[in-house]
Amino acid sequence: MVDIKTRANPLFLREEELRQGIELLFFAYRDFTAEPDSMLAELGMGRAHHRVIYFVGRHPGITVTDLLRILKITKQSLSRVLSQLIREAYIEQRQGRTDRRQKPLHLTVKGVALEQALTANQLTRIAGAYKAASAEAVEGFCKVLLGMIDESDQRRFIRPGRPDDQAAGGRSATGQAVRGRDGR
Repeated sequence: MVDIKTRANPLFLREEELRQGIELLFFAYRDFTAEPDSMLAELGMGRAHHRVIYFVGRHPGITVTDLLRILKITKQSLSRVLSQLIREAYIEQRQGRTDRRQKPLHLTVKGVALEQALTANQLTRIAGAYKAASAEAVEGFCKVLLGMIDESDQRRFIRPGRPDDQAAGGRSATGQAVRGRDGR
């Protein structure tokens, strides 16, 4: 394992330390997405497809509008990806129960299988990294990631009515990120 400076002065972070953080994020993301990217390439898909499949799987019944808010992409980009996923039977649109104009998105059985296959390696990577780190390190990692997320999305990780979540900046007392009332 590479020796990484872990004793950064919290009052002053030099540019070199910040750049090392950027590089660590780059390499972690590259390796985190490598296997799913390879699997998707065999299906003629890319990361945009993965993101849509993942969030539709995490939030069954999500609307296109809400998916656009999460992904922060154009309607045209989402339409291209979503059309392919629907055409190839990974995602289905159902008529809304309360508003028939809405077409909530759901993974099909085929979509669930793909999402699980794409996510399996990532779950293993996260679990291995968490296991190798201390509980304090995991808590710190979650805090750093939460601090990098736009404030408008941070609420997705805070459960209302739980004082420890509010004080912990979106983490439970154990340091785990928590989801909001809407499950996001």
